[in-house]
Amino acid sequence: MGGRFLSIGECMVELSQAGDNLLRKGFAGDTFNTAWYARACLSRDWSVDYFTALGDDPLSEEMLAFIKQADIGTDAVTRIPGGTPGLYLINLKNGERTFSYWRGMSAARQLAADADHLRRTMDAADLIYFSGITLAVLATPAQVETFLSELRRARAAGKIVAFDPNIRQRLWANKDVMLQTITDGARAASMVMPSFDDEATNFGDASVEVTIERYRSLGVANIVVKDGAAGATLDFEGVRSFAPAHEVSDVVDTTSAGDSFNGAFLARLLSGATPQDAAAFAAKAAATVIGHHGALISPDLLPLVG
Repeated sequence: MGGRFLSIGECMVELSQAGDNLLRKGFAGDTFNTAWYARACLSRDWSVDYFTALGDDPLSEEMLAFIKQADIGTDAVTRIPGGTPGLYLINLKNGERTFSYWRGMSAARQLAADADHLRRTMDAADLIYFSGITLAVLATPAQVETFLSELRRARAAGKIVAFDPNIRQRLWANKDVMLQTITDGARAASMVMPSFDDEATNFGDASVEVTIERYRSLGVANIVVKDGAAGATLDFEGVRSFAPAHEVSDVVDTTSAGDSFNGAFLARLLSGATPQDAAAFAAKAAATVIGHHGALISPDLLPLVG
């Protein structure tokens, strides 16, 4: 039995080096990347939709066409007259990327401006996925509260609300506000999918177990802590399990490692797998992704999916 997977956040224009002082244009963003890999790994009785706000400029039109071409729904996307997408530039060295961003005027900052539309969009979903970046880019504290309030309502209605804190300090002007908002995001979720590196750096967690207990104390029922090459530790309703990382012989580009893990994990979980089996599947998917250039690789390069 299928349903509707809804991912909410910001998709951006991506500029990457193409040699000879040329740049290559693409589209990507953490929550969109997760939607892309969820679509690749879910059966066709599941729809995958992306919710954001875009402008009315040519780049916004191109982005919408790109998302639709990936068989990801855009019917709920809000259009902001005069708005534009955010943009980032990639520099790549030894498989690791650094980024320069231009997102201050991004239309996605207004994705929670219409509370009624946001509610209708969430009401139509079975699983709602968002990230710390979704929260960070919202234009005002009032919009953050609107967004969290609708998530809490969706969770109370029995929907799966999945959250990757994906903590990026440069997006936040105030660390205390950042940590409090991330914590509030977790309280609104039924599943949290943090990266241990982020949690140790920003919350001071000394171990994966500390991270799990902290989120458990916030009322989160299901927790997946990703720890890179050390694997993933899961705690679902108090039942602990572990999935090792999948060995990668040649790391080409680590972009979207966590996003692809999340999309593949949620897809396999929705398909009826146990959390541990879903994590093992997701580890293989992420290992495939980081063996190729770019945040989004063709589903044809994921031989394990089918």
